[in-house]
Amino acid sequence: MFTFAPLLTPIIVIFVALILINASIRVLRQYERGVMFTLGRFSSVRGPGLIFMLPYIQQMVRVDLRTVVMEIPSQDLISRDNVSVKVDAVLYFHVLDPEKAIIQVQQYGAATNMLAQTTLRSVLGQHELDEMLSKRATLNTDVQDILDSRTKDWGIEVTAVEIRDVQLTDNMVKAIAKQAEAERDRRAKIIHADAEFQASQTLVDAAKILASVPAAMQLRYLQTLTEVGNENNSTVIFPMPIDIVKPFLDILNKNAAAVPVVASPPAQNNLKLPVL
Repeated sequence: MFTFAPLLTPIIVIFVALILINASIRVLRQYERGVMFTLGRFSSVRGPGLIFMLPYIQQMVRVDLRTVVMEIPSQDLISRDNVSVKVDAVLYFHVLDPEKAIIQVQQYGAATNMLAQTTLRSVLGQHELDEMLSKRATLNTDVQDILDSRTKDWGIEVTAVEIRDVQLTDNMVKAIAKQAEAERDRRAKIIHADAEFQASQTLVDAAKILASVPAAMQLRYLQTLTEVGNENNSTVIFPMPIDIVKPFLDILNKNAAAVPVVASPPAQNNLKLPVL
């Protein structure tokens, strides 16, 4: 009688061997590291490449060393000038020490995200709204430095924090628009007043120059007459300034003084006396 017992034994041995080989061989990529535990105790960090380990005695935890890009959810906060805003950001970090990332903290990615949320609210709450909108680079650096100093114990390095959006309520948007409009009106009035002052100062200087040289005033008057005559076709009567007429009057007076005055002969008396 034919039995399968001689065939089952090699099959079982091969099956068990395949299971053991599968459990004892791991392949780690270039960006991966394996944190090894022997009977529950940390033993080493291995990788990349082919890794051999004792099945059921050693366990390995894979750690990705690539930079992780994580979104920080929108956070409600109140600025130092009591403005309610919503701020969201993007966090960039990577594992620097795989041993600490696995042993010192549970789920280092979620822990880093939660810490980034609280740090973002804490740092931005100390600044005014104008600083949030105009000094994002400085705020990004402040948040990054605080996060990096606190995640070093976890073997995590924070490489960058970027504030993506600062959202305002509709009422705040309208208030800021009114403020900006008022600021533009103020600057326009200042510029207009400054222009008026400069123009008046220039006119004063021009008047002083014209007053110091009478001939300049006469030339300016004649130039004005020429300009008016070219622009208008109608007849315009201008009074003649005494400064222009005075030289001619002086000449006439001198000529009159130079002519000698001839005395007229006495009138003849035609009366005849009566003869007595």
